[in-house]
Amino acid sequence: MSQVDENEQPLLSHLFELRTRVIRIALGILIVFLPCFYFSGALFTYLSGPLLVHMPHGTSLIATGVTSPFLVPMKLSLMVAFALSLPWTLYQVWMFIAPGLYLNERRLVTPLLISSTGLFYLGMAFSYYVIFPIVFGFFVSVAPAGVAVMTDISSYLDFVLKMFMAFGIAFEMPVAIFLIVWAGFVTPRQLGSYRPYILVAAFAAGMLLTPPDVISQTLLAVPIYLLYEIGILTARLFAPGAREREAQQAAEEAARKAEQSEGDDS
Repeated sequence: MSQVDENEQPLLSHLFELRTRVIRIALGILIVFLPCFYFSGALFTYLSGPLLVHMPHGTSLIATGVTSPFLVPMKLSLMVAFALSLPWTLYQVWMFIAPGLYLNERRLVTPLLISSTGLFYLGMAFSYYVIFPIVFGFFVSVAPAGVAVMTDISSYLDFVLKMFMAFGIAFEMPVAIFLIVWAGFVTPRQLGSYRPYILVAAFAAGMLLTPPDVISQTLLAVPIYLLYEIGILTARLFAPGAREREAQQAAEEAARKAEQSEGDDS
């Protein structure tokens, strides 16, 4: 057997394994999609609850597109199926990459997958139960007199999905901080020095993603900042080598200050 054939066999086996994992992911999403599509009407009614409760009496959501009454529930069902099957999807990804990881890396990846999934769900729940009532209540209240608030279902679904994605990703901050500390790019000590900037950025994000009032901005800014602190604490406690790099950095800073003080005295 030639050297080329020996190199092609591992590559082909990896491709076959990847194909198997992708097929399993697709089947998992399809299995969850079927019951979701059956109850798509109830799902959309539940999803539109935060807006409907604030809309004036006698108004409702509308469908301006010919195919919207069918495509919008189907799109919602697909997104719900993708979200519910996320643990299965991440498990398949994990089974594909696990053979190439060291033992200590495998021990860390499993908690990371579980925590990232839980934080993503938590971000979506926070946006639905906390942010949506405030946002929709504000938008409906500022409608000019004589304007009937009758939102298109397609536009509403697009807005809600973007908010879910934004908050789901934002709540991944502790995992992201853990990974960059684990990779050695920064230390928890360095991240702690960025607190004033993160606090300003959190309120800036609250200003952009919520209505222009202090309460709404605070409801988003405070969780973002708390997640940043949780990420620093988690990285300091569990990231391999984080404490050692932090201690080395502190020693280097102390030595640098001592040299500067000696230079000033001379």
